[in-house]
Amino acid sequence: MLAVILVFFIVREHWEHLVGRWIYLLLFLCPLMHLFGHGGHGNHSNKPEGSNG
Repeated sequence: MLAVILVFFIVREHWEHLVGRWIYLLLFLCPLMHLFGHGGHGNHSNKPEGSNG
């Protein structure tokens, strides 16, 4: 939560600089969302989660 607040204030203070470079920010967010958005890949098996065998 602290990181979200920090990012909010940084964006608010530097909004004029960021408006012209929004496409680069979007491209930067894509790999970050891929890395942190999955929540882990697990073992990639085709077994249902509740099966033990």
